[in-house]
Amino acid sequence: MEKETKIIHIALTYEKREEADIFFNKILGLKLTKSSILSEKLTEEIFKIKKETLIDVYSNDSSYFEIFISKVKNKHIFDHICVKVENKERFIKKCEENKIKPIYIKKGEKILLFVKDYAGNLFEVIE
Repeated sequence: MEKETKIIHIALTYEKREEADIFFNKILGLKLTKSSILSEKLTEEIFKIKKETLIDVYSNDSSYFEIFISKVKNKHIFDHICVKVENKERFIKKCEENKIKPIYIKKGEKILLFVKDYAGNLFEVIE
């Protein structure tokens, strides 16, 4: 049994590169640290999609997201990512300024905060 399991990165798909930049850079505060092209051959071998694909990486010291820019649609059901932010109020303000509506869910005495990014990915947000 492994002593420690770590998530190394999370990969998501976006149709529009500009929207990915708004969400990951302006709202989450991650830096665009790398851009690369996944060859048609590798994209087909890994994902069974025969198309060269652009990948942008947004990261900081503790988070690493690979954003695949593609028109391929995702169906999201229970999938979500929980992110911890320093200041929920500032995060909510950035979301609203960029037309992302916070979703508040009452769970007993607690209020949970979720947001859906431009690509429909669901994020649970904690402070």
